[in-house]
Amino acid sequence: MHTPFAPVPVVPASGLFVAFEGGDGSGKTTQVRALAQRLEEAGREVVTSREPGGTPLGESIRNLLLHGDDMGARAEALLYAASRAQHVDELIRPALERGAAVITDRYWDSSIAYQGAARQLGGDEVAVLSHWATAGLAPHLTVLLDLPVEEAAARRRNEGRGAEDRLERETAQFHERVRAGYLALAAQAPQRYLVLDARAGVAELEQQIWARVQQLLA
Repeated sequence: MHTPFAPVPVVPASGLFVAFEGGDGSGKTTQVRALAQRLEEAGREVVTSREPGGTPLGESIRNLLLHGDDMGARAEALLYAASRAQHVDELIRPALERGAAVITDRYWDSSIAYQGAARQLGGDEVAVLSHWATAGLAPHLTVLLDLPVEEAAARRRNEGRGAEDRLERETAQFHERVRAGYLALAAQAPQRYLVLDARAGVAELEQQIWARVQQLLA
């Protein structure tokens, strides 16, 4: 999946911006919390957030996207972009400008994988939309927690989350396209991505992520 950006993504000059990606059940929330704690212990201001969401407008859009009625694929992509645009303007960019560390559970790679690859709207088109919505703001690091689709589904069932959301209810083939989309993105930008096998232990994953983040801080 070729995903050129025009213009080139902009990495923030101040602060630290880390995005976590992967399918539902891959352990993103656990690792977001662990990294936030590490950074706070190191004396950094930390802002954690999620997509869709992160702002009052974003949370309203999140409810529509995950728990509302079915919608067309293009409408879905545009709603994700709207949530992301507000997220960057209201929360992410101001935090980075004051030197904070921002950790988000999902960012634009989710749209490229879910709407571009899995919904088959085209990775290039969704990438350009996401780039425009964020004025090109790219993470310093994107952590991809990669997990086989069947294992991710088993984890979600074992966690007892209750009713699955719109995307979780999609077919195994849909989620296979999501996973393939993520891995294709990571292969194209190895300098920005840290790809980890999410079947590893929680502590082991935490240590690998912290080691990479320490390189960025240095």
